[in-house]
Amino acid sequence: MSPLWTSAALRAATGGSLAAQLDVTGVSIDSRSAGPGDLFVALRDARDGHDFVAAALAQGAAAAMVDHAPPGVAADAPLLLVGETLASLTALGAAGRARTGARIAAITGSVGKTGTKEMLRLLLAGFGATHAAVASYNNHWGVPLTLARMPAATAFAVIEIGMNNPGEIAPLARLARPHVAAVTTIGEAHIGHLGGLEGIAEEKGSIARGLLPGGTAVLPRDNAHFERLRAMALESGAGRILTFGRDPAAEVRLLEAGITRDGRTRAEYAVLGTRVEVHMPAPGLHHAENACCALAVVAALGLDAARAAPALAGYAPGAGRGAPRDIAVDGGTALLVDESYNAAPPAMRAALETLAQRPGARRIAVLGDMRELGAFSATLHAGLAPAAAQADLVFCCGPEMARLFALLPAAKRGALAADSTALAPLVRAALRPGDTVLVKGALGSRMAVIVRSLTEYGA
Repeated sequence: MSPLWTSAALRAATGGSLAAQLDVTGVSIDSRSAGPGDLFVALRDARDGHDFVAAALAQGAAAAMVDHAPPGVAADAPLLLVGETLASLTALGAAGRARTGARIAAITGSVGKTGTKEMLRLLLAGFGATHAAVASYNNHWGVPLTLARMPAATAFAVIEIGMNNPGEIAPLARLARPHVAAVTTIGEAHIGHLGGLEGIAEEKGSIARGLLPGGTAVLPRDNAHFERLRAMALESGAGRILTFGRDPAAEVRLLEAGITRDGRTRAEYAVLGTRVEVHMPAPGLHHAENACCALAVVAALGLDAARAAPALAGYAPGAGRGAPRDIAVDGGTALLVDESYNAAPPAMRAALETLAQRPGARRIAVLGDMRELGAFSATLHAGLAPAAAQADLVFCCGPEMARLFALLPAAKRGALAADSTALAPLVRAALRPGDTVLVKGALGSRMAVIVRSLTEYGA
């Protein structure tokens, strides 16, 4: 296997010093998963990565990027000494981007980023070697890490770009320098940090500032903020605007979508005038909408979307993002839909609407607080009550979801608890054979506690 980076290339990219002559085949920031051939980058986050350099090297890492001597490491250890590790990882990402001839697509949006990115990984793989981020590596270290991991011979790359606060997207987009920049949608995610939907649109639209000259912006034609997104893309030098959505004016149009009896999503599209049909094992109309964006990106890259579309038969949501599984309950089994990884109002509405269409003896929603909604939180939580009321039974935890719970009809109220730990046994005791249960909330609401309780029951 060709090396990802040689010691000479590492020194050139970062300006660091490395005495050893070596090759690395991967880049890692987690000592637990660092393996043979990896460059371990000692970042500072909740803990200082320098404290784990010795462990990474013991597991076979070829070298470690550090900005000071790490504890418990021999003086002759293979250390790439740099000025500051995050800045040097960013420099390594920039070098990874500069050396490749890959066609790059960058994706942002209030919801749907990771799903759209994973769809594009499948769609583009049929045309050449495709590289994309793992999980949701879309922040100030995730984007540089994804670029640093990109092999020089990559044909296509998909870079997911996220944010929590204003001013974070544009610098990452400039680092990625995409040929195509796409916005999935504008919704209320992170609204507490951005003051309103207009601020969210400004931040998400800034992805176009990283476009290569004459590049293409792929934008949601249905969204109320489309015109502002379009204006920002043109101001940033986009040579083309390609639109997607249900709007009749969209160039990539979602014509119809539904969930089949066997729990699959079937959707039909018009992609630049050509009809394209898609079947995905993941149920949910939001998946059909994400696929609309993904097919538009394929078209924006000049590729045949109809040829690519069958690859979506292999798409399935990742852990905590809607992956279904059977779980044991007293007297039989129920179906668990695990959406415990995150939650924003648009994603919460989509999950509840999908739950309402699923088969099952009873459809049960287990909901935890959404986060980062600021002064809008009370209104946005309460506003979900009509969608939640489509379920047969609703369980809630957290002070914000208590507002929703109070608005439900009495017959729909399962139980309300202070947190997920207290709610878990109440949910478990209520489940019956044949139920379908959705568990969803922000990562900080720790809804994974409930998922573990349900999956471990009877194991």
